[in-house]
Amino acid sequence: MIKVFSGKNANEVWAEIVDHFRERKRFLNQESRCGPTKEILHVGLTITNPRQRWVTSRFPALNPAFAIAEVVWIVTGRRDAAFLNAWNSQLPKFAGTCREYHGAYGFRIKKHFKFDQLIRAYEVLRTNPASRQVVLQIWDPRLDSPNANGRPVDKDIPCNVLSMLKVRDHRLEWMQIIRSNDLFLGVPYNFVQFTYLQEILAGWLRVELGSYNQISDSLHVYETSMNEVLSSKVVRVATNTDALIERKDVSEHFFKELSERIHRLASLNTSQVDLASIANWSRAPIAYRNMLLVMVAEAARKKKMLGMASDAIGACTNPALVQQWEGWFARTNTKANLSKAR
Repeated sequence: MIKVFSGKNANEVWAEIVDHFRERKRFLNQESRCGPTKEILHVGLTITNPRQRWVTSRFPALNPAFAIAEVVWIVTGRRDAAFLNAWNSQLPKFAGTCREYHGAYGFRIKKHFKFDQLIRAYEVLRTNPASRQVVLQIWDPRLDSPNANGRPVDKDIPCNVLSMLKVRDHRLEWMQIIRSNDLFLGVPYNFVQFTYLQEILAGWLRVELGSYNQISDSLHVYETSMNEVLSSKVVRVATNTDALIERKDVSEHFFKELSERIHRLASLNTSQVDLASIANWSRAPIAYRNMLLVMVAEAARKKKMLGMASDAIGACTNPALVQQWEGWFARTNTKANLSKAR
């Protein structure tokens, strides 16, 4: 039987799942190669307003710069590890130490199968909105199936298996299928990744956003994360005021440039003057500028340029992104530094 969790925004859905674990409702004690877990099988998740994609109640707070970097990495079809590792130094512990990540979602969707599945989805749904045949395939059984001895072939095996897209009532509906889903480390970032993709494609098609839906076949919490999950408290969600409803050519142009600017931000030799130059992107639509400002703020924070970090996030006009970054800043800096930055 499928257990369903739903809400108006991502935070409501995540908090509802946390309550399920907090109230010790039905779950399995399940061993895994990374340690014991509490697991719920066959879980359905629905976000009725997927633009409100940020989980604010998780403690400690998410890293919004890493989440945005992942989105850009996926949309532009990249698989270079260095691009992501610059924003999350812990990632190699989970995905392996390598030059290119084995299961990179964007590469799998846009290049791995020798054609761009996202563009094909756009072409099909533009000409035949009633189609039921649009599937974005991520899992490749030739490369991802375990060895005969049951051991994984790589540390970075895709957890997301595929996406199914449909246009109904002039709205793009999204179904994401996930074989293995960590509530603490995975779910909040998955919400961001795939609702962004949903919104981008809806913009290309000139349709509205429908609901975001997800099947997590194994939704679990590692016992090492359980205290953090159970200590989470409901936090008011600031409204995401940005929209990525752009024509395909406009969207692709600005995501390419955003990718290039993020790449430059990660350079060890980037000076304060360089950061200011990268942040100066007045011709970009506001949604892209706001994403970049979060990245600039994080690059400045990491270089201990706290005044510049404060200025960058102060220029961001999206309350949801500001809330996420301030939560992350509070997590990674002392109260004295936070006061100084402000």
